[in-house]
Amino acid sequence: MRAILDIVQIVLDLYIWLLIASAILSWLIAFNVVNTRNQFVASVSEFLYRITEPVLAPIRNIMPNLGGLDISPIVVILIIMFIQRIISYYIYPAVF
Repeated sequence: MRAILDIVQIVLDLYIWLLIASAILSWLIAFNVVNTRNQFVASVSEFLYRITEPVLAPIRNIMPNLGGLDISPIVVILIIMFIQRIISYYIYPAVF
Protein backbone atom coordinates (compact mmCIF):
# COMPACT_ATOMS: atom_id res chain seq x y z
CA MET A 1 0.00 0.00 0.00
CA ARG A 2 2.86 2.34 0.78
CA ALA A 3 4.37 1.90 -2.69
CA ILE A 4 1.05 2.74 -4.34
CA LEU A 5 0.71 5.91 -2.28
CA ASP A 6 4.28 6.87 -3.20
CA ILE A 7 3.40 6.47 -6.87
CA VAL A 8 0.30 8.63 -6.35
CA GLN A 9 2.52 11.28 -4.74
CA ILE A 10 4.84 11.22 -7.77
CA VAL A 11 1.92 11.49 -10.20
CA LEU A 12 0.50 14.43 -8.26
CA ASP A 13 3.91 16.15 -8.32
CA LEU A 14 4.12 15.60 -12.07
CA TYR A 15 0.63 17.03 -12.55
CA ILE A 16 1.60 20.16 -10.62
CA TRP A 17 4.51 20.66 -13.01
CA LEU A 18 2.19 20.14 -15.99
CA LEU A 19 -0.16 22.80 -14.60
CA ILE A 20 2.73 25.23 -14.20
CA ALA A 21 4.00 24.49 -17.72
CA SER A 22 0.51 25.00 -19.12
CA ALA A 23 0.14 28.35 -17.39
CA ILE A 24 3.54 29.56 -18.55
CA LEU A 25 2.91 28.42 -22.12
CA SER A 26 -0.44 30.19 -22.16
CA TRP A 27 1.30 33.40 -21.06
CA LEU A 28 3.94 32.98 -23.76
CA ILE A 29 1.26 32.47 -26.38
CA ALA A 30 -0.80 35.42 -25.12
CA PHE A 31 2.19 37.79 -25.32
CA ASN A 32 3.26 36.45 -28.74
CA VAL A 33 6.59 35.17 -27.47
CA VAL A 34 6.05 31.78 -29.10
CA ASN A 35 4.31 31.15 -32.38
CA THR A 36 1.48 28.61 -32.35
CA ARG A 37 2.01 27.99 -36.06
CA ASN A 38 5.16 26.13 -35.10
CA GLN A 39 4.22 22.45 -35.11
CA PHE A 40 6.18 21.62 -31.95
CA VAL A 41 4.65 24.49 -29.98
CA ALA A 42 1.19 23.58 -31.24
CA SER A 43 1.58 19.93 -30.25
CA VAL A 44 2.94 20.79 -26.78
CA SER A 45 0.13 23.30 -26.29
CA GLU A 46 -2.49 20.77 -27.39
CA PHE A 47 -1.03 18.11 -25.08
CA LEU A 48 -0.99 20.42 -22.06
CA TYR A 49 -4.50 21.63 -22.84
CA ARG A 50 -5.87 18.09 -23.06
CA ILE A 51 -4.14 17.04 -19.84
CA THR A 52 -5.08 20.04 -17.70
CA GLU A 53 -8.42 21.23 -19.05
CA PRO A 54 -10.59 18.38 -17.63
CA VAL A 55 -9.48 19.43 -14.14
CA LEU A 56 -9.42 23.18 -14.69
CA ALA A 57 -12.81 23.55 -16.42
CA PRO A 58 -14.97 22.64 -13.39
CA ILE A 59 -12.92 24.97 -11.19
CA ARG A 60 -13.40 27.79 -13.72
CA ASN A 61 -17.16 27.20 -13.65
CA ILE A 62 -17.25 27.51 -9.86
CA MET A 63 -14.90 30.50 -9.57
CA PRO A 64 -16.29 34.03 -9.95
CA ASN A 65 -15.27 36.02 -13.01
CA LEU A 66 -12.09 37.95 -12.23
CA GLY A 67 -11.76 39.61 -15.61
CA GLY A 68 -8.71 38.40 -17.49
CA LEU A 69 -7.18 36.73 -14.44
CA ASP A 70 -7.44 32.95 -14.30
CA ILE A 71 -6.51 31.58 -10.89
CA SER A 72 -7.91 28.09 -11.46
CA PRO A 73 -4.40 26.53 -11.78
CA ILE A 74 -3.50 27.98 -8.38
CA VAL A 75 -6.67 26.54 -6.83
CA VAL A 76 -5.97 23.11 -8.36
CA ILE A 77 -2.35 23.20 -7.16
CA LEU A 78 -3.52 24.03 -3.62
CA ILE A 79 -6.02 21.15 -3.73
CA ILE A 80 -3.29 18.78 -4.94
CA MET A 81 -0.95 19.96 -2.18
CA PHE A 82 -3.71 19.34 0.37
CA ILE A 83 -4.21 15.80 -0.99
CA GLN A 84 -0.46 15.21 -0.85
CA ARG A 85 -0.38 16.37 2.76
CA ILE A 86 -3.15 13.91 3.64
CA ILE A 87 -1.33 11.08 1.85
CA SER A 88 1.94 11.97 3.59
CA TYR A 89 0.19 11.91 6.94
CA TYR A 90 -1.21 8.49 6.11
CA ILE A 91 2.18 7.09 5.00
CA TYR A 92 4.34 8.69 7.68
CA PRO A 93 2.04 9.45 10.64
CA ALA A 94 4.90 9.94 13.13
CA VAL A 95 6.44 12.86 11.19
CA PHE A 96 3.52 15.23 11.82
